[in-house]
Amino acid sequence: MKQYLNAKWIGAAAVLLFVLFWLVGWYWSLSPDTFNVKKRVTAQAEKAAHVEIPGYTMTTSLIMVTETLLDKPGGYLSNDMMPPGVFLDNMPSWEFGVLEMTRDLALAMRKDFSRSQSQSIENRYIAKAVPQLNMDNEAWMFPAAESSYQKGIDLLYKYRAELVNTSRGESQFYTRADNLREWLKLVEKRLGSYSQRLSASVGSSRVNTDLAGQRGARQSSPNMQEKHIRTSWWKLDDVFYESKGATWALLHYLRAVEIEFADVLEDKNALVSLRQIIRELEATQQIVWSPMILNGDGFGMLANHSLVMANYISRANAALIELTELMNQG
Repeated sequence: MKQYLNAKWIGAAAVLLFVLFWLVGWYWSLSPDTFNVKKRVTAQAEKAAHVEIPGYTMTTSLIMVTETLLDKPGGYLSNDMMPPGVFLDNMPSWEFGVLEMTRDLALAMRKDFSRSQSQSIENRYIAKAVPQLNMDNEAWMFPAAESSYQKGIDLLYKYRAELVNTSRGESQFYTRADNLREWLKLVEKRLGSYSQRLSASVGSSRVNTDLAGQRGARQSSPNMQEKHIRTSWWKLDDVFYESKGATWALLHYLRAVEIEFADVLEDKNALVSLRQIIRELEATQQIVWSPMILNGDGFGMLANHSLVMANYISRANAALIELTELMNQG
């Protein structure tokens, strides 16, 4: 009888622990809401004049998005080694998508935004922040990913502090059309990759276009002229949430661009194009009501969430390509 009661209590405790882990995991897996960039940036500014300084809005947006990775419910989960975090995969995928867009912007700040011409010297704080943000997202010690990302954030704060100290002028941010164009090119390739991976949720045959448009171009190893591509069923939700995280971060960065590069965009008559891209990206952040990411085939009875996401990203990317061309015009 005593053994029966012990087994009963152990079973009840196991069930209770499972339910507790499930509830905590569900809460931690909720994607953070989007925020109003202008209001949040203004709230962080010690003086109203700081908001008008070139680079303050973009740098603050980069800081806020990166801090969200560390401060959201559950904190940073990609490198968790204990339950329930170790059992979660949707939120770590979302975090990696945010990281990819954040790394691209940080690299653009190092190469372009903080430099006027090719012969200019790179900013010391941004140069140190980029490697910190490129730490392996699953590293859990020596050092942990969170500590490395926090060091990157701290360096961005120092860069921003020098921006507002206009009397010294040691750090700069240039709102030039060519600088913006270089970053947009990075974003184009990132969105194009997500669109392709999402569309591959249903298998499709694709013609190899790697060398299209270049008569004399060659590649290292030959590929088949036509190949069948399909994202593994086990990776569908990972690709979906990684895309959702990437578009979440990009949405805030483009809202910052709308403020930071307002004069450039108006001069190129490109402000409407940017707002259309933002509108498409806002649609990617709609709530997913299904308990799982569905993968209906083509025009079948079930929905295909990956194809819906791919549609929004493809439309945003097409508009982004047009915006890049506008930035290239005199």
